[in-house]
Amino acid sequence: MTLPQSTRVEFDLPEYSVRRRYQDFDWLRNKLEESQPTHLIPPLPEKFVVKGVVDRFSEEFVETRRKALDKFLKRITDHPVLSFNEHVNVFLTAKDLNAYKKQGIALLTRVGESVKHVTGGYKLRSRPLEFAAIGDYLDTFALKLGTIDRIAQRIIKEEIEYLVELREYGPVYSTWSALEGELAEPLEGVSACIGNCSTALEELTDDITEEFLPVLREYILYSDSMKSVLKKRDQVQAEYEAKLEAVALRKEDRPKVPADVEKCQDRVECFNADLKADMERWQSSKRHDFRQLLVGLADKNIQYYEKCLMAWESVIPLLQEKQETK
Repeated sequence: MTLPQSTRVEFDLPEYSVRRRYQDFDWLRNKLEESQPTHLIPPLPEKFVVKGVVDRFSEEFVETRRKALDKFLKRITDHPVLSFNEHVNVFLTAKDLNAYKKQGIALLTRVGESVKHVTGGYKLRSRPLEFAAIGDYLDTFALKLGTIDRIAQRIIKEEIEYLVELREYGPVYSTWSALEGELAEPLEGVSACIGNCSTALEELTDDITEEFLPVLREYILYSDSMKSVLKKRDQVQAEYEAKLEAVALRKEDRPKVPADVEKCQDRVECFNADLKADMERWQSSKRHDFRQLLVGLADKNIQYYEKCLMAWESVIPLLQEKQETK
C-alpha cells in the first residue's frame, strides 16, 4: 500500500510505497506502546470484524481492513509526538522491515523503561478527580458502544436471513405469471419490485457491515487503549506515593528529597499532561467521526426506504390498469 507522510525534513519523500502486512502494523503498535508509554496509541482493527457474518477472505473484508489500517496510520502520522517516533520512520521508509524486527532495535525511552519495570507492589490510594472522571466515562462509553455493536450485529444477521427469503419470494411471482393471462404483467411487476427491494437491502447491509460496525469496534478498542494508559499512570503515581512515604519515614536522616523521587514525580506529571492532551484530541476525533458516521447511517437508511418505495409505487399503475379494463 502507499503510505502518506507529511513534508518534514526527516523524510526524503512526500510519500512512500512499501508493502506491509498486518503483523507489521502490529509490530509498529507494540513498539510505540513500549517507547511512548505516556501516550494513547490508536488501536489496530480486529482480525475479524463481524464474526460469522463477514468472510475474512472476501474482497469486501480485505478492503474494510485496508481502510482501517490506513486510518490507524493516519492517526499516528497526525499525532504531534508519535509521528516523530523513530519506529514510525522505520515503518514508513524501510524496504525490508524484517531486518529491523530481527535486530530488535532498542529505542525505549527512559520513561518507557521506568514504566516497564514498575511492579504491582504499589497500590494507588485514589485517582485524582479528573482522572477518575475519565475512567468512569470510558467504562460507560465502552458499555454503550458494546451494546450498540451487539444489537447491530443481530440486526445484520436478521437482515441477511430476510434477504435470503426475499430472493426466494420474488421469483415465485414470476413463475406464477406464466400461468395467468391478465395478471401476468402485474405479477411480473411484483417480482421485479421484490428483486429491487432485495438489492437495496443488500446494499444497506453491506454499508452497515463495512462502514458502521468497524467504527464502533475501533472506538471500543480505543477506549481500552485509553484505559491501559490510565492504568500505567496510576502505577507511576502509586510508585511516587510509596517513595514519598519512604522518605517521610526517614526524614531525619535525609532532609532533602532524593533524586529518584523527583524523577518519579516528573514521570507522573508527564503522564498527566500527555494523557490529558491525548484525551482532548481523542474526544475531538470522536465527535467528528461519529457525526459523519450517524449522518451517513441516516442517509443510507433514507436511500434504502426511498428505493423500496419507488419499487412498490411502480407496481400500482400496473394493477390500476387491470382494474380499469374490467
